[in-house]
Amino acid sequence: MTVRIALIHALVHSPAPINAALARDWPHAVRMNLLDDSLSADLARSGALDERMTQRFLALADYAVGTGADAILFTCSAFGPCIDAVKARHAGIPVLKPNEAMVDEAVALAAGTPIGLLATFGPTLQTMPPEFPATAVLRTALAEGAMAALDAGDVDTHDRLAVQAALRLADQGCRVIALAQFSLARARDAVAAATGLPVLTTPDSAVARLKALLGTG
Repeated sequence: MTVRIALIHALVHSPAPINAALARDWPHAVRMNLLDDSLSADLARSGALDERMTQRFLALADYAVGTGADAILFTCSAFGPCIDAVKARHAGIPVLKPNEAMVDEAVALAAGTPIGLLATFGPTLQTMPPEFPATAVLRTALAEGAMAALDAGDVDTHDRLAVQAALRLADQGCRVIALAQFSLARARDAVAAATGLPVLTTPDSAVARLKALLGTG
């Protein structure tokens, strides 16, 4: 059975890594991409996930469902409450937050040891930690300037700043590194090489979870 996956993005850098992961690990899935990069820009300016923002997410999800989507994956990690509203409205299909599959993997892999959560978008470090169980030992780090470097096309600086932030987490005793942004997936190998730790990415974890939920192995 062919499945249709709606990918809803709030950052211009998010489509590439999740589409690459799907092409590699689930090539037969039909993908549709919806991008509104003003979502992240507006959140960065206002700092608030208000009712108006929630309605924007609901509108995007309603459109995706109207096209026949069998599942929805959101790819920006700073909008958890808005995605919860979509989950409630469209309870008949899988609706995934970008992080939830990776969070579960990180908790299982860490087995009680500290988890390092690395982000390049500041609001993520306010909205994402509550998605971890209260029993999880969590350390966070912001790769300051990495997102701006990526916006400017300077991928080397982006990856270097991500590695520096990951090393700070390793110095704090973290035994697993979780990369919060989809766009951070590109730095996985560099972070793993620098820290010697397991490194999880949101795209890979999300694809595995969707395949399991939709019964396609």
